[in-house]
Parts: sequence; structure tokens; C-alpha cells
Amino acid sequence: MKKILLAGKVILGAGLIIIFLQSCKNETKQEDPKEVAEDANEAKFDSIDSKEDDSEFLVDQAEINLAEIEIGKLAQQKSTNPEVKKFGKMLVDEHTKSASEVSALAKAKNFTLPTSLTEEGRDEYNKLNEKTGLDFDKKFADMMIDGHEKAIKKLQKATEDATDNDVKLWASNNISGLTAHLEHAKLLKQNLDKK
Repeated sequence: MKKILLAGKVILGAGLIIIFLQSCKNETKQEDPKEVAEDANEAKFDSIDSKEDDSEFLVDQAEINLAEIEIGKLAQQKSTNPEVKKFGKMLVDEHTKSASEVSALAKAKNFTLPTSLTEEGRDEYNKLNEKTGLDFDKKFADMMIDGHEKAIKKLQKATEDATDNDVKLWASNNISGLTAHLEHAKLLKQNLDKK
């Protein structure tokens, strides 16, 4: 009888260990910083849809800034083209400033933002990092055109749809800067396509 009880305890203990290890295994994957921020904002502003929409806009802007800063740094490190390096430095400088503004605005509105590169940003970074030489420079220019076109559309949408006047004003004030980045990226692409 004691042997049966002992065997039962051993089986029960082994089962509990397996369950514990399984639960630990499931928690090892880190959540995407953007999803964490969006979930936090959703919980805070669940009953106020307008605030949730404005928070999503600022989360997107933070994501864009984080990605542009990292990609700008990568361009400065990997490119051999002085114009690409210069554009990379400008991205780091401008988007660091923008990130600071977005952070201050989010803090004032009690919005949560991602604080590190998101999964999508990391994927874009890795795709670019695989390239070298002229391929790197061309991929960089293409990414800058595509990324800035999307970012400008989000800013324009926020100038129309944001319910918070401060968010709307910030979006409006930043369209011209991103438009200048877009034009610079298009010119850079034209020059690179001649090579």
C-alpha cells in the first residue's frame, strides 16, 4: 500500500513539474513593444474611443521614430556613400527630436508608448542589414521613400481625425518635415539608380 501511495506522489510530482515547465516555456517569448503599449492604452481608455484612437496614432509615431533612428544609425555604419551616410545622420537627429516630442505629448495625455524597436521595425532593420554596397544603399533609399510616404499619410489622417487638439496640432506641424525627408530620399534614389 505504501508503495502505491509513493508511486502516486511521484507521478503527481512529475506532472506538476511538467505543467510548471510548460508554463515557463510559454512565457519566454517577449511581447512586441507596440502590442504592449496598445494593450495598456486600450485598458486605460476602453470607454473613450477617441482617446484610444489618438493613443494609437502616437504609438505608431513612436514606432516610426524608433525604426528610423536605428535604420539611420545602420546607414551611417554600413554605407560607403557619403550622401547615404549624411541622410542616415539626418534621420537619427530629426527622429530623435520627434521621438522626444511624441514622448512628451504621450506623457501629458497619459498614453503608453513602445520604448524599443517593434517586431516589424526589427524585421525591416534585419532585411536592410543583410545588404551590402550599392544594394544596401538602394534598399535604404527605397525603404525611406516607402516609410515616409506611409508616415505622411498617417499624419494627414491625424490632422483630420484626431480628437485631441494637441495631437492634431503636432501631426499638422510635422507633415512638412517628413515631406522634406521624402523628397530627399527620392533624390537620393535617383542618384543611386544612375550608378
